[in-house]
Amino acid sequence: MLRLFVGIALPPELKLALSRLAGGLPGARWVDPGNYHVTLRFIGELDEGAASDVDAALSSVRARRFALTLAGVGSFNARNLFVGVERNPDLVHLQEKVEHAVARSGIEPENRRFAPHVTLARLKGKPDAKLGRYLAEHALFRAAPFDVAQFQLVASYLTKSGSIYEDQAEYALGG
Repeated sequence: MLRLFVGIALPPELKLALSRLAGGLPGARWVDPGNYHVTLRFIGELDEGAASDVDAALSSVRARRFALTLAGVGSFNARNLFVGVERNPDLVHLQEKVEHAVARSGIEPENRRFAPHVTLARLKGKPDAKLGRYLAEHALFRAAPFDVAQFQLVASYLTKSGSIYEDQAEYALGG
């Protein structure tokens, strides 16, 4: 069984910039910078046959390249700290194409609204003033735009020290 998601990898210089945001929140479990990505669709556990069907469906996705900008810092339910993604119609278009492809391969449609972000940390306990200060201090974070020329099908292996990601396939975007 493979635990899969579809995502957009970030360039090394952007991962470095994001890694500089890691710190200053006691009890936060910071994501390894090598694992920073924008999730287009979490798929979950699949056997190799179903994973092959997803790969074939994703191979048919056609969308153009685009620039993406990360900006702002926020928190989901005071449990996940993230950097936001600026509104981008090309990203939404790609995500919709990915969602349709995954559904064509027999996977149930995603019920949650697409909220693009990069997870920085997982937070334990109840939120306190330190989280509010952290969010205020980094509210104006904005990275330089980066070119999105492909997306990936990624396997996630859970370990005691965190997830390990391994690209299973890469899909190029058009000009």
